Amino acid sequence: MTKKVLLFCDPGIDDAIAIMYALLNPDIELVGVVTSFGNVTKEQATRNAAYLLQIAGKSDIPIIPGAAQPIQQENMVYYPQIHGDDGIGPIEPPEDLIYHVYPFDTIRVLIEHYKDELIIVDVGRSTSLASAFILFNEQIKKVGAFYLMGGSFFRPGNVTPIAEANFHGDPTASNFILKFAHNLTISPLNVTSDAYLTPEVIDEISQTVKNPYYLMVRPIFQYYFHAYKKLAPDIVGAPIHDIVPLIMMINPSVADYLYYDVKVVEQGDAKGLSYADLRPNGVAGQTRIGMKLNYDIFLEEVKKVMEMRYAENRGCSSENN
Repeated sequence: MTKKVLLFCDPGIDDAIAIMYALLNPDIELVGVVTSFGNVTKEQATRNAAYLLQIAGKSDIPIIPGAAQPIQQENMVYYPQIHGDDGIGPIEPPEDLIYHVYPFDTIRVLIEHYKDELIIVDVGRSTSLASAFILFNEQIKKVGAFYLMGGSFFRPGNVTPIAEANFHGDPTASNFILKFAHNLTISPLNVTSDAYLTPEVIDEISQTVKNPYYLMVRPIFQYYFHAYKKLAPDIVGAPIHDIVPLIMMINPSVADYLYYDVKVVEQGDAKGLSYADLRPNGVAGQTRIGMKLNYDIFLEEVKKVMEMRYAENRGCSSENN
């Protein structure tokens, strides 16, 4: 059954690849994109999302601008050294790009329409999603499941020695979601840092001319890969963090999981640190936490979709999907 997905994001290169994956996967119906600050400004994230949708001929999918800043406002930090000045590496959306945006209340309309068929996937700062919980507190209970990219357990962070970017960017919002979201799965750096693609895989994808993004994939990946090589010269590929929650939703066997309640430190030097009570007498919780990536499954899922091989696996033509 096709998964109805409302995606919260801040494109960003790995967000952009996640959007591509969602649009190309016949098992996913992307019903809306909520954009916010994070890798870039809210305005740039919105523009990038619109551009990606237009390339795929999907301009009918609602784009919903969300939060422009975190709940506890601090100096805003963006990441052009990783994602480029405009968020998708060397690619710049056309200056004359025309697109339509929808009001934030569209989230409520989508929830009421799809009810428990709707799955919310949040791969950015959770400020917009927390706002939706507050504004639509009754409707949001109807959502079928939530998937969150964020956190890090027993391994380094990526913006501080201990904190992952999404949880660090608005830890108050992250805590809110971790407390109130039901059927919640989180994808921390434990799984997403191992979800890397190599230049060789990208070359394969870039040769798939029926993929509408085939001309874009290589240059944005190369930008991203070179940025990561500066941080870790020995790496063989670049992690595509934000694609992991979508793959978890389609194929849960892509990861091994623990079930614990999670909290985030909101202040001080440990800001953004995610933790769970894993002591022998700690109480297991309801949140499903990805702890180990099954890389072979991950790679096969990415290649199947991005190389548009899913039709072969289904024994039917892509026109029938």
